[in-house]
Amino acid sequence: MSVPRARLVDLMKAQCQVFATTFNPEGVRMGSKVLRQRLKGPALAAYYPRKVAGIKDVKREFGPTLATWDEQEEERLDHIEELKARGKNAPKKKTGPPAPVAKGKKR
Repeated sequence: MSVPRARLVDLMKAQCQVFATTFNPEGVRMGSKVLRQRLKGPALAAYYPRKVAGIKDVKREFGPTLATWDEQEEERLDHIEELKARGKNAPKKKTGPPAPVAKGKKR
């Protein structure tokens, strides 16, 4: 003999009250599975580092009126000067129009 549905529903209701769960006898999708998950906001925010204002940003904002010292930029310029002194720098860019191509027979 089977148990009537009304009695099973009453049992489910009592069970949900005791264990503090959601009573959903029709099985409707409610999104509680998603809402129970941990929030992803802090993890996503930690993945992308926050932009901190640097010396270049200060120079861009205040212009040449403010005297600043950028140690990394100075080191970079010193390194380039050392390369130039040894002849290891980048070649100069070509200036002027391109040379005309001679038209003639192909060999």
